[in-house]
Amino acid sequence: MRPNERSFARRIDLTSLQLFVAVCELGSIGRAAEREFIAASAVSKRLSDLEATLETPLLYRHTRGVDLTPAGESLLHHARSVLASLEKMQAELSEYADGVRGHVRIHANISAVVQFLPEDLGAFSKAHAEVKIDLEEHLSVDVARAVQDGAADLGICNTGVLAAGHTLQLKPYRRDELVLIVPRGHALARRKRIAFEETLAYDHVGLHANSSVYLTMREAAASAGRAIKLRIHVTGLDAMCRMIHNALGVGVMPRRAFELMHGVGDLESVSLTDAWALRDIALVARDFETLPLTARLLVDHLQARAGAAGSAPAE
Repeated sequence: MRPNERSFARRIDLTSLQLFVAVCELGSIGRAAEREFIAASAVSKRLSDLEATLETPLLYRHTRGVDLTPAGESLLHHARSVLASLEKMQAELSEYADGVRGHVRIHANISAVVQFLPEDLGAFSKAHAEVKIDLEEHLSVDVARAVQDGAADLGICNTGVLAAGHTLQLKPYRRDELVLIVPRGHALARRKRIAFEETLAYDHVGLHANSSVYLTMREAAASAGRAIKLRIHVTGLDAMCRMIHNALGVGVMPRRAFELMHGVGDLESVSLTDAWALRDIALVARDFETLPLTARLLVDHLQARAGAAGSAPAE
């Protein structure tokens, strides 16, 4: 790598980039100078210095104004991206000046989002109003990937999706129970408990094909030498309930999520006897010790809430 390539980032002047974008948008050095309240000669000098730094012409200059060279078109694209990123950075940092003294990015699966996080995060926000929380719902496997890649500080997902030999750290959060959902009056509605294999004689309404619930169901069916008679895939638990209510099949979902969706169909829940119906939902991070203080406070809060509710798995 040449020395001038190594020092490229230090030699690029942001003001020159802003002026370059202004010239491109207005098609004239003079008009850009008027808009930016700077002498046209100063704008011209900065553009010449920028071309010297990049070692390539950026503009075709003529009496009517300027046109972009191919290199100029490429620089315009990147310059706009850099300036937009700086504006976003300024907006986020201004939140700290306004009193937001922490920012935690969380990716969580649908089970955690529906069943536990509204109350748990609500209580945390009341106690720590200065902390900003960004929460995104994703499939458990995508939650783990986001934490591994650094796209999220903290993940909340079903531990069953984690690949053998993974390097993520886990802390217990909650335990949920999967149950069978059937229309009231269905042949299985009279049952108190049932093995999942018995349900395979009926049509099923399933969650997303890559969801941890559906993957577990598919594995259980394969172990029994059977296949799921899947009639439809849905992306949400409320949609699943509506489909089941309209006799499109039976379905499997977390018990508490079903109980929270009052009035979404005339439905009954039946306990599953399978061991996999009890699932551990964990807090996931690359390294809990190196998380920012606000993220560690949130982790402690979530574990305390789970412990107080009596739904956290043992460590």
